[in-house]
Amino acid sequence: MNHSFELLMDQAIELINKSDNIYICSHVQPDGDNIGSTLGLYMAISKIKERVYVIKSDDIPSDYKFLPNSHVFKEYDTNSDVDLFISLDSSDIERLGPGKELLRKAKKVINIDHHVTNDNFGDINIVLPDASATGEIVYKFIKRLDVDIDKDIATCLYTGISTDTGRFMYSNTTYETHLIISDLLKTGIDLNSININLYQNRSIERTKLFLEVLYNMEFFLDNKVAVAIVTQQMMEKNNAKLEDTEGIVSFMRDTGPIEVACLLKEISENEVKVSLRSKRYVDVSEIALKFDGGGHVRAAGCTIYDTMDNVKNIVLDEILKSFR
Repeated sequence: MNHSFELLMDQAIELINKSDNIYICSHVQPDGDNIGSTLGLYMAISKIKERVYVIKSDDIPSDYKFLPNSHVFKEYDTNSDVDLFISLDSSDIERLGPGKELLRKAKKVINIDHHVTNDNFGDINIVLPDASATGEIVYKFIKRLDVDIDKDIATCLYTGISTDTGRFMYSNTTYETHLIISDLLKTGIDLNSININLYQNRSIERTKLFLEVLYNMEFFLDNKVAVAIVTQQMMEKNNAKLEDTEGIVSFMRDTGPIEVACLLKEISENEVKVSLRSKRYVDVSEIALKFDGGGHVRAAGCTIYDTMDNVKNIVLDEILKSFR
């Protein structure tokens, strides 16, 4: 750890120690790193502070309800007294959904994240784009906090890091990632149970949606680009939810010649969520930024308020430009 990072963590810990009402929040449409890092930090701070609350910014996908204390995500009155607001895994305030109203009321804000596109909105910004996951930063933070990482905390942090590294396959995985994981394993977490819940528990509804989306996938630029769509009608037909689209875009990207995979998800008639993945050389965060989104070099996303056809055309155009 470099000196400036240690200094930022010490300043954040000082804020935690002198704050009474602490609220933790992560981004909308939560993923494994979002939920795992939030729960891990919540349990750690709860060992030293009494009033720690976790803001529910969106519905928690069923995949992650096996995690310890997953019930603590709750909605809070915007008139709540907020001494300290801790944002996790969110590159900007808007991504916090309902949580942004409580952030604006907070006396102090700590921003912990690993997205290269983070706009440093906190009073203290612990932003490490080289970290494989926010869970990795939270691990280091808890160590600095001098709180014991028990089995429950380790389970949550392992989930965050495993899911955000694609089971340790993505290029963001480092030797340090594996050192952290080995330390988490020492707590005696049930690795088999975690992995079954995360990766071997796909519902029939999700499988049917998965198959329909892939069947209609389109290829461009000599199969270097793949684009697929998920409409509300497709989800209704398969009795699936938005969370059931998880994993589709990564599966698309894993096809041999594909460099960029794009999944377009219809949230409503004029709202489309765009998920982008790349394999070797295209920086998809640059594409997402053009539509006020963000993320990482190999994984990024954005939301565009337009019809599915229009979104498909403009996003595909930007993807194809990235090859020129």
